[in-house]
Amino acid sequence: MLPRNISSAQLLPFAQRAEQLGFDQVWVVEDLAFRGGIAQAAAVLASTTSIRVGVGILPAAARTAAFTAMEAATLAQLYPGRLDLGVGHGMPAWMQALGVWPTTPLTFLSEYVDEVATLLRGAGVPHATDPDAPLTSLDPSAVPEVAPSILLGVRGPRSLAVSGQKADGTILAEPSTPEYIHAALGAIDADGPHRLVAYNIAAVDDDPAIACAAARPGLQWVAEPDAAPHLDPVDISDEVRALRAACASRDEFVSRLPDSWVARLALVGTPAQVRARLDELDAAGATDHVLIPVGGDPLGALPSLARVLPPR
Repeated sequence: MLPRNISSAQLLPFAQRAEQLGFDQVWVVEDLAFRGGIAQAAAVLASTTSIRVGVGILPAAARTAAFTAMEAATLAQLYPGRLDLGVGHGMPAWMQALGVWPTTPLTFLSEYVDEVATLLRGAGVPHATDPDAPLTSLDPSAVPEVAPSILLGVRGPRSLAVSGQKADGTILAEPSTPEYIHAALGAIDADGPHRLVAYNIAAVDDDPAIACAAARPGLQWVAEPDAAPHLDPVDISDEVRALRAACASRDEFVSRLPDSWVARLALVGTPAQVRARLDELDAAGATDHVLIPVGGDPLGALPSLARVLPPR
């Protein structure tokens, strides 16, 4: 993952270094007040040669389906087969503050995915407010030969069900434990092939204690209400929440997390230990892994994370 707060001077070198080290994908982040996902994806695609770029995630209500499809189609034409498009509800509080939160979020997201996918295939969709008006569609010259995959970045069981019905795959935010992946797949219940992209905080070191210490700050939100779907399936969830309740701050909370809990909630340890954990996530149903670097030097963290890559 290309961290949302990485310095502008490191943004492109990070993606280029990831490609040099042998990573298959780099995922950019669109969060309100940071950087735009489409702009970052375009810059990364232009500055690399083969690495696949994922956008995680575009809040659907902030852009019309037509404009999302137009932007995605442009990148897919310029860089065929290298773009994955992540879409989601967006953080409700942010979308409400912007005045764009839909009255029926599930229906809105379902229809949005249908419309974007239809436009990317070169077909048309009915006019939003006038069914008798001409269909909205991309110009034939703008339709990509290889349409990007559309993945939904969602959490709740009903939203996951929409992803299983409508999308090419699902993006699971961190922490993506085997237990959470299993629960999410049960809600997704896709009829056919469905990618499952698992985000996780990651730190690799020959000394597992050093790796755990590095990963702890990335887990400061794990006991907050928004992360409940991730934590609920794990058998230490009550203990994690009790520890958070006993701490005056998130900093104190993460400093007191036992190494054994950190190892359950992040990808940490020696290269062999992290590879073994990745195998567990694969067995649970993950198809793609996104490693989230921690600390003040994400570019410097890449070589250590690359130690878990399979030999080429």
